[in-house]
Amino acid sequence: MSGKFTMNAGWDHVPHLSEEQKSEELGRIQPFQREARTKGIPTLGAGAIYPVPEDVYLCDPFDIPDYFPQAYALDVGWNRTAALWGAHDTNTDILYLYSEHYRGEAEPPIHAAAIKARGAWIPGVIDPAARGRGQKDGQRLMTIYQDLGLDLTAADNSLEAGIFEVWTRLSTGRLKVFRTLLNWIAECRFYQRDEKGRVKDGQNDHLMDDTRYLILSGLARAIIRPANMWRRGPSVSQHSSDYDPLRG
Repeated sequence: MSGKFTMNAGWDHVPHLSEEQKSEELGRIQPFQREARTKGIPTLGAGAIYPVPEDVYLCDPFDIPDYFPQAYALDVGWNRTAALWGAHDTNTDILYLYSEHYRGEAEPPIHAAAIKARGAWIPGVIDPAARGRGQKDGQRLMTIYQDLGLDLTAADNSLEAGIFEVWTRLSTGRLKVFRTLLNWIAECRFYQRDEKGRVKDGQNDHLMDDTRYLILSGLARAIIRPANMWRRGPSVSQHSSDYDPLRG
């Protein structure tokens, strides 16, 4: 007699796993994989990539302390060029996303001027091979921005590793986003996977890419404001698009 028999088995059916082990492992599993990996329920992974309530990570803007290391990430394209700035509270390991540049159909000098307005001293990272460019063309584009005065190096563009690090920080309260970053919030709400669990193509995900670059590569480059530029007297807001750290 021939036939087939299948049975779903989750980790609750495995007696050697303790509750502490399950809890620890659950923190390492991305949300769209949890049903499959904990209960044995097949899933295709469609849905939001970062299913974290906004009130967990959105925060009111505040003046970034001079001693917070800062960096930015840059994603370049003709239809849309986006840059994202982060400040790292090393005491709590919380990364604050505090400013964004979001503009299409403009030449590199326009974008470079907007980036330097946030502080020419802030280092950045860029993905040379993003948006379908070859590595050679991407390297040339990075050189153009470097010649315009930006301190840029190549970013790590590991997609799933980057998504996992972003989700981990969001879900553990170690990534906060100023609620004034409206473009970032809009992209995050529509950042999704398809029915096969792949990140959907054709999305407006420039700032989502920047977030990955910033966490995987930007934190290692982040620096504090140079001592001779530390602010004295009333604070100057840094979450405005026209912020200039050299302004008195």
